[in-house]
Amino acid sequence: MKIQPFLPPKRTLMGPGPSDVSPRILEAMARPTIGHLDPLFVQMMDEMKQLLQYAFQTQSELTMPVSAPGSAGMETCFVNLIEAGDQVIVCSNGVFGGRMKENVTRVGAEAIMIEDEWGQPVDPNKVESALKKYPNAKALAFVHAETSTGARSDAKALAQLAQAHHTLTIVDTVTSLGGIEIDVDGWGLDAVYSGSQKCLSCTPGLSPITFSERAQHTLQNRKSPVQSWFLDLNLVMGYWGSNQKRSYHHTAPINALYGLHEALCILQEEGLQAAWQRHNHHHQALRAGLEALGLSFVVAPEYRLPQLNAVKIPDGIDDAKVRQHLLEQAGLEIGAGLGPMAGQIWRIGLMGHSAQEANVKLCLQALGDALGAQNPDFSSTVALTAANAQYES
Repeated sequence: MKIQPFLPPKRTLMGPGPSDVSPRILEAMARPTIGHLDPLFVQMMDEMKQLLQYAFQTQSELTMPVSAPGSAGMETCFVNLIEAGDQVIVCSNGVFGGRMKENVTRVGAEAIMIEDEWGQPVDPNKVESALKKYPNAKALAFVHAETSTGARSDAKALAQLAQAHHTLTIVDTVTSLGGIEIDVDGWGLDAVYSGSQKCLSCTPGLSPITFSERAQHTLQNRKSPVQSWFLDLNLVMGYWGSNQKRSYHHTAPINALYGLHEALCILQEEGLQAAWQRHNHHHQALRAGLEALGLSFVVAPEYRLPQLNAVKIPDGIDDAKVRQHLLEQAGLEIGAGLGPMAGQIWRIGLMGHSAQEANVKLCLQALGDALGAQNPDFSSTVALTAANAQYES
């Protein structure tokens, strides 16, 4: 059988990621490929650093995209800063805190776990108690925006606690960068990683990171070599550093980096404050429509992520059938629950290019119809009416 070229359908992506990719970004990625050491490409790399510094709100020179998805950004932070025998306080209030633990144990370090209920933010009181109990802990690791639940933790408060105890912070901002406030320098965060495919609305496959001066000092004074050759920032920065002469480390994903550069230009053009406000604006309309449908949120309003809406599946509703209906009838993708929340919640994303009025209304219409197919008490009309009222207020 002769295999034909793959022609994907047009979907509207409103799950936990990836998000819809802007046509500008897709066009940028289709531009001619040049060499990864071409002087013009190196110039673009320097611009990329400046754009990421703006997005993260940092002046750190060690700011760059890892040539791999957000999970590799996570691993980059841990393998460069944590060594065998270290103690790391790891906050877990969802799936991705658990992945942090995996990174700690695989480098031979001890993970001291702080557990919070899924859907709740990290409890600063528990963190403070752990920092007092374990004064030699090298780092405090936590997720700013927990993608599995839609909960936001107070990164500023947690960082202040870590600083008071002379402890580094390792922070997951995969779902938060570009969607809600992040102030790396202002909050005093040390090692921060994100992803290209969420609120930046680029394609998956790149992980922006930034390291503070404290984190860089820790890296430069390791007792042992970084266990990963590819992710060793001592080597990678020979390519991504500020020197005009760049040394070869790996062949960068050139066209993917064109896309991220364009995504960051779009963010800069819109402005950080405006981007954060846009995500919240459309979240409020989506919230009004979902609540009019009778759906309730997992996370309390004060901790809720506007870009990742976790809602409880009503009793008697078949989760898989609803998502299948959305995909087949409306070309719309939303996310299922993970771990103990599998079959219990839907995760509806409003990230980056996906955060627009037309998508909110499409989602409410399609979800109301899908629910109504199983229970006639559900109606998309009331959801759209509520969303429209929110937009007009």
